[in-house]
Amino acid sequence: MLKTISFLAVTLSYLAITAFGQSKDLAGDVEKGHAIFVKNGCYQCHGHIGQGTIAGARLMQTKLTQAGFIGFVRNPPPSSMPQFRPQVMPDQELADVYAYLKSIPPPKAAKDIPLLSGL
Repeated sequence: MLKTISFLAVTLSYLAITAFGQSKDLAGDVEKGHAIFVKNGCYQCHGHIGQGTIAGARLMQTKLTQAGFIGFVRNPPPSSMPQFRPQVMPDQELADVYAYLKSIPPPKAAKDIPLLSGL
């Protein structure tokens, strides 16, 4: 219960950051973002294309704004992932990672995959 309340408090904080924080998005570079995603080991928990794993949330096609994403990476919920301070990952690098994650197309629906269409 306490973990749920903490998660809710953190989520509300990120919504506030999104609504009142950084008003202008930084231009992100998809290729640089992919390289940074790999170099910093993000794929180890979030999967090679941000699809999510048992260790990390799905990031591809995130609904977070860029400011919300940066806020989350800077101050994640306790014990969920390491904090990436600006000295480790500047805002521009996070904007690049965000651009990469937003560039990944959504997965096909099960009905559009022949092997799964009969399920």
